[in-house]
Amino acid sequence: MELLSSTKSFGGWLKRYSHDSLSVKGSMTFAIYLPPQAETQKVPVLYWLSGLTCNDENFTQKAGAFRKAAELGLAIVCPDTSPRGTDYPNEHENYDFGSAAGFYLNATVSPYSNTYHMYDYVVQELPHLIEANFPVNEKCSISGHSMGGHGALICALKNPGKYQSVSAFAPIVNPTNCPWGEKAFTGYLGEDKTTWEEWDSTCLVEKQAESASERLTLLIDQGEADNFLVEQLKPEALEAACNKAGHPLILRRQPGYDHSYFFISSFIDDHLEHHANALK
Repeated sequence: MELLSSTKSFGGWLKRYSHDSLSVKGSMTFAIYLPPQAETQKVPVLYWLSGLTCNDENFTQKAGAFRKAAELGLAIVCPDTSPRGTDYPNEHENYDFGSAAGFYLNATVSPYSNTYHMYDYVVQELPHLIEANFPVNEKCSISGHSMGGHGALICALKNPGKYQSVSAFAPIVNPTNCPWGEKAFTGYLGEDKTTWEEWDSTCLVEKQAESASERLTLLIDQGEADNFLVEQLKPEALEAACNKAGHPLILRRQPGYDHSYFFISSFIDDHLEHHANALK
């Protein structure tokens, strides 16, 4: 790993690194906030997945999370949102596909299948790297925003026992049935829509209704003034699936709030406390 920057914040340290990734076959960047407690003991980790157009710096600069993370003794890891350094057809032309839009899945359509393995990176490679190089323990949770909220939900649902808790802000909960998801899944996974369902949290809840070995409570905050609410986010789809399957869901609809980090920063402390309680 190469240390890119190190900044003290609320008694802890925000560090930014680059490293060579086997999952995406290229250089990746991530940020990690280590609370002051990490100087004397191993601490639990919250993985934060960002949304479309973002990278590892959006959360660290805008969420206002470090005061509470320092208080709770919680490390926060923020990966990038897609592989970088490639030049595939259509990769850099649109905000909702390709660069900064990896959708936290493993692509199966060439040429994206060569490097767009963000699911493997987030679930396997990055945690191994963090645990081997930083003072963290084996307990971790996951959260995210928009596309990253989608990523957090599918990572938790597909890996029972790995995460102690999961939450999301304005997640894309039914990507098989919205323009963002349909575009991305066609480009990364192909035309066979049956293969899309394993990357859709609503479909996963429905499929696991009787066989789920774990039922983590899904904590979701959704702004009611979100411009993407009706066409892209559709929280009612996940709500219906959870009600039918008996899967625990806390869906908080927040009047007046939009899709921005002003919304996230307003409720991030609640989410950090939710995760800290589970990680204890």
